[in-house]
Amino acid sequence: MGFKLLLNILYTIGIVVCLYIVYWGFINQRYAFVLGAGFIAAMLVILKIRLLKQVRSLQNNHNK
Repeated sequence: MGFKLLLNILYTIGIVVCLYIVYWGFINQRYAFVLGAGFIAAMLVILKIRLLKQVRSLQNNHNK
């Protein structure tokens, strides 16, 4: 469970960094960076949602 907590923190940090890169890319008109960071951020969000679903199912199975 500790590994999943660390993974969740890393996903959150990655999403924040990607959002900053998207902001920076718009300001400096670097649209390749915007596209790349947006894609990576979307993948991290998907992975984070899957991780949260796994943790929730583990908690539901543990409570029964």
